[in-house]
Amino acid sequence: MEKSEYLDLYRQMVLIRRLEETAAELYQKGEIGGFLHLYIGQEAVSTGIVAARQPNDNVITAYRDHGLAINVGIPANVVMAELLGKATGCSQGKGGSMHMADVEKKFWGGHAIVGAHLPIATGLALADHMQKTGAVTICMFGEGATNIGFFHEALNMSKTWNLPVLWVCENNRYGMGTSPERASAVSDIIQKACGYGMPAYDVDGMDVMAVKQMVSERLAEIRGGKGPQFLEICTYRFRGHSMGDPEKYRSKEEVKKFEERGPIDNFSGFLTKNGIAEKNELDEIVQDVEREVEEAVRFAHESPEPADEALFEHIYAEEYGG
Repeated sequence: MEKSEYLDLYRQMVLIRRLEETAAELYQKGEIGGFLHLYIGQEAVSTGIVAARQPNDNVITAYRDHGLAINVGIPANVVMAELLGKATGCSQGKGGSMHMADVEKKFWGGHAIVGAHLPIATGLALADHMQKTGAVTICMFGEGATNIGFFHEALNMSKTWNLPVLWVCENNRYGMGTSPERASAVSDIIQKACGYGMPAYDVDGMDVMAVKQMVSERLAEIRGGKGPQFLEICTYRFRGHSMGDPEKYRSKEEVKKFEERGPIDNFSGFLTKNGIAEKNELDEIVQDVEREVEEAVRFAHESPEPADEALFEHIYAEEYGG
């Protein structure tokens, strides 16, 4: 990797972190409505995944989607505008926090219903399989979704048809406020994939380079015709499930333990220790990100609300090719 590539990974994670922190502040001021699920602590997961994918690979996720939106290349000001429900947002202000998407970037959302996007991922992979595009579908979900019927149906069908899909479980240890040990008969998530005869792996989600390497290897095998694979990425969210979460299910000591090996500090240490970047270079990136997020907030504040007539747009297909 070139130095610029390492610094870009660092910048993406810092941008996600600062944008999320700012979103939390705006939410508390009442400027963001609905739910807000922050990605703070999990930045290395989406950053490493997107760094490994090819441009024609599909990526689809659940409701904790702001970080992924940044990684696929949606500008911070567009993400912020969507959070504030403005017409300049990536979903024109009608999707909000849980429904970020950009079809041109092969980013298919942002889905609020737990597990409901997994069958969609199966369909995306089936389409690429039939059309022989060479693309792989990357489907991200939390460990809580592995208890949902959609999960088992989607994995079974993808294996039955040998579809090009990478199932990525972001195991942040709590489905809302419940650990797998309390909610699942099989708490070792990786075993659930083995039940469908599917190759399954795990990786440290606090290490962006490890995630990138692992995903690169998995995508290469899938693209080579070896069928679907499962990847458990072990991570941790530093904030609550959503902004209204009192977090009574875990201790402050537990959170602090994971914060001490957080993905951004972990990577900055890697960069300086290996002589890839100096601390002042990383500080400059942080300062640049601060300015970008400030500009994103200004842009969102100055952007218009969706017009009343927009309520009736994008409900049905306006053209049908037959």
